[in-house]
Amino acid sequence: MEIQQNQNNSPQVSQLKKLFKSISTVEPHEINATFASFFLGMTLMAAYYLLRPVRDALSSDWSDAELSLLWTINFGFSFLVVSFYGLAASKLSLKKLVPAVYIFFASTFFVFYLANNFIQDKTIIDKSFYVWVSVYSLFQISVFWSFMAEKFSQEQSKRLFGIITSGASIGAIIGPSIALLFSELGTYNLMLIACGVLLLTFPLITHLNSIQIGSSEQNSTPDSHSKSSSSAQESISRGSNKSIGGSSLAGFKLFFSNPFLLGIGLFLFLYTGISSFVYFELKNLMADMAREQRTEIWAVIDLATNLLTIIAGFFVTSRLATRFGIGFTLALIPLIVMLGMLWIAVTPFLAVVVFLQIFRRGGSYAITRPAREMLFTYVDQETRFKAKQVIDIVVYRGGDVFWAWGFTFLTTVVGLGITGVAIVGSAICALWSCVAFYIGKQVTKKTLKTNSQTN
Repeated sequence: MEIQQNQNNSPQVSQLKKLFKSISTVEPHEINATFASFFLGMTLMAAYYLLRPVRDALSSDWSDAELSLLWTINFGFSFLVVSFYGLAASKLSLKKLVPAVYIFFASTFFVFYLANNFIQDKTIIDKSFYVWVSVYSLFQISVFWSFMAEKFSQEQSKRLFGIITSGASIGAIIGPSIALLFSELGTYNLMLIACGVLLLTFPLITHLNSIQIGSSEQNSTPDSHSKSSSSAQESISRGSNKSIGGSSLAGFKLFFSNPFLLGIGLFLFLYTGISSFVYFELKNLMADMAREQRTEIWAVIDLATNLLTIIAGFFVTSRLATRFGIGFTLALIPLIVMLGMLWIAVTPFLAVVVFLQIFRRGGSYAITRPAREMLFTYVDQETRFKAKQVIDIVVYRGGDVFWAWGFTFLTTVVGLGITGVAIVGSAICALWSCVAFYIGKQVTKKTLKTNSQTN
């Protein structure tokens, strides 16, 4: 105890504490867990972003109807995968569940790599690859944030999720950089590299499970912070060696019976609407370009997006959430994107759409996504590891299907051009921001209720 206190009071530790408090509000006793989480997110996103530019470049080879059909198939696969995952969550302990997800996906990429040598029809492989990477993209990050919400307390999530998001964004820069550097190797060799990177998550998860956060000997913050941090750590310590139990479809039941979760689902559903509209417009505007040129543009968008995310994650997110609350933090990007959609309506050019895509994604990743993940520190473990995946994957992909066909209807049946679609998008953004403020009010009620029960 005495040695520990001397270490905490050393000049080096004091300087480190001041540095992290000035840029990211990380406390000294949280550094180990925060940066282990930082590097886990970085590794996961590096693996994914190795493949994303190639996947997105494929989309311009297909019509709006073909792409909408693929998104519909993706929704069906997502429902099945979430159901199987619910079964695994009921049977496996959390220590086994989280790494098992990433090992499973790594093995599927290896199977794709082998299939390329035996299947002659590359169109089937390309479309299967597009669908499966889309399933993986949501699943891997959803489980990651479930793990983070289990590891950190409500108070810690407001301060630390921004910097953890920055780690994921650094990985999202490393990934497309590798894709650009080794683009001549081809899609399926990149799959093999992504498979190897994904396996690196196993030792990071094992290390995170062994870290103690906020013990009484380490914690130098006020008593209330100490209690919340210790409580979060005790929770994961008790639950990590046991399975969650329940049925494989419990997540669906929890989602449909809880107004708070339904609000989060609606928020995400509207988010997918804007994402789909901007994605389809970019796809159509780049239809006449060569696939290599499209890949480069998508890679540039990814790089610029994640540079913006890193800056905002370090310096903006935690300050917004702690000072203005989760409701305002959730609503900020929808309001700004609404203005951006109106800008596109006035000046419908590729450069403007690319700029909005970078800002929309950067703001969503750095601000909206961490704020949304903070919401899952207010729910129980089964909701966190089952209902969350229903929202993050099934609702998300259901939104993709709805809005993809909606976009196709607006452009091919109604005959709207980019200006008309942008005006519809701005209306969606307005509703999106209203839902954000509603969720913020629900969080305030939950906080007041918890405080009254504690007192």
